[in-house]
Amino acid sequence: MQWKLLVLGVNAAVPMKGRHPSAQLLDVGNELILIDCGEGTQLRMCECHVRRSRINHVFISHLHGDHIYGLPGLITSYNLGRREEPLFIYGPFGINDFIHKTLDATQISLHFDLHVLEHNSMATSTICTLPNLHVKTLPLIHRVPTTGYLFLEQTAKRSIDPQAVKENKVPHHFFPALQKGEDWTQGDGKVITNEILTRPGRRPLSYAYCSDTAYNRDLIPLIYKANLLYHESTFLQDLHEKAVDRGHSTAIDAASIAKEAEVASLLLGHFSSRYEDLNEFEREAKKVFQNTQIAMEGLTYNIAH
Repeated sequence: MQWKLLVLGVNAAVPMKGRHPSAQLLDVGNELILIDCGEGTQLRMCECHVRRSRINHVFISHLHGDHIYGLPGLITSYNLGRREEPLFIYGPFGINDFIHKTLDATQISLHFDLHVLEHNSMATSTICTLPNLHVKTLPLIHRVPTTGYLFLEQTAKRSIDPQAVKENKVPHHFFPALQKGEDWTQGDGKVITNEILTRPGRRPLSYAYCSDTAYNRDLIPLIYKANLLYHESTFLQDLHEKAVDRGHSTAIDAASIAKEAEVASLLLGHFSSRYEDLNEFEREAKKVFQNTQIAMEGLTYNIAH
């Protein structure tokens, strides 16, 4: 089992040549999930040959334009394409007003069901449950209410114990049920518990998305041992004071969170346009956390054990 993360945009604030505002696509197999939707997201999808029709759930971190200005256009395109499936959009308080006032101002009457679900950005809660996936909120520290997201596999299939199933004469057709945690009932009514017949499966996959945020140690227990952490790194360490003042992080801030949370790997993004060469971000971060990469637009990253 593995997930795939396609990075569509890595830039902060404004687009620049070769870099676009925040947007990502998380493919968990049965769902294609859009995370943030900055200006130009639709065009980036076209360039990356993404089927927009697969997207049914959109998660918005906050109401700054570099994370939401692509959203009205995406909704309008779905409408023009006569979308029939419902679309679910999640975000902090205010996202509903932004969407519907924009649609009203442009006189768009939707032909599909649009569900906008707002949440408290200061709290940690499960806001969405999909087949084999939970989505939890991660409170971030920024100039406006901002939410990160933890995408967490619900369960990993249990492993069959070959000797135990043989001894208890469990038929092969029941193995999928065992892997889901069910007990086996023999013909005489005796129940053989799942714990006897299986072993614990692998640790569930997890992906933590932490967009605009100042250094925040409160995240550490919430993202502990995530398979992949995306953490903003708007500035290098020499502009640490500017990062603090603007509610952002440096590459070293991001690496420090990754190290303390013992995540498997770190992906840096949300770079200020003042930097043309991004390699220094990786060099600084690796001094603290070695398994660090720069998020590159158009690349797909595997999330696996």
